[in-house]
Amino acid sequence: MWGRQDRRDNGAPRRAATRRMEISMRKTLAAIALLATAGLTLTGCGGDADDATTGSTSSDSAFNDADVTFAQEMIPHHEQAVEMAELAQDRADSGEVLELAENIEAAQGPEIDTLQGWLEAWGEEAPSDETDGMDHGDMGHGSSSEMPGMMDENEMNDLMAASGAGWDRMFLEMMIEHHEGAIEMAHVEVDEGDNPDAVALAEKIISDQQTEITQMRQLLES
Repeated sequence: MWGRQDRRDNGAPRRAATRRMEISMRKTLAAIALLATAGLTLTGCGGDADDATTGSTSSDSAFNDADVTFAQEMIPHHEQAVEMAELAQDRADSGEVLELAENIEAAQGPEIDTLQGWLEAWGEEAPSDETDGMDHGDMGHGSSSEMPGMMDENEMNDLMAASGAGWDRMFLEMMIEHHEGAIEMAHVEVDEGDNPDAVALAEKIISDQQTEITQMRQLLES
């Protein structure tokens, strides 16, 4: 009896040691698993960050030289059209011509703001805010007075000096030429631009201004 009790007592330390080893091993494995999980989580977060960075430079903000040129040159082109349209308030004889001029001003003013916002977002130089109706600075692709459809200083002076029915005819003839120049510039953007928003605006300019050209020609014939 005592012999059997002795054998049980002698085996207890070994069982306790084995138990401690098992517990220690489980703790070690749990720690390894935790580290492995943390590593996967960090890797996953790193991948998300890369994706986010890639997304920030996606097609929404992608642009090329043609987009920059389009924005830089269309701003002064629109500014001159707005300046011409503003003259209608004191000089237009026809209510239809006055309404057309107001529509041009209402459409192209916000487009100028949009174009300026893009250039700022792209880190590119924007033309001066000052509008003198002729030359708004050289943006690296020729001065504004050299762009298609732009009126020179003498033409702008003639328009400012006219009034009544004579002003209406002069305005319509000049604005048709001005619109045709804008459409020419917009076609270049559609063909060569990379930014989808800029290309979409160019397509809108082509559509809107072609419609207005048709209207102006009808007014000249009436």
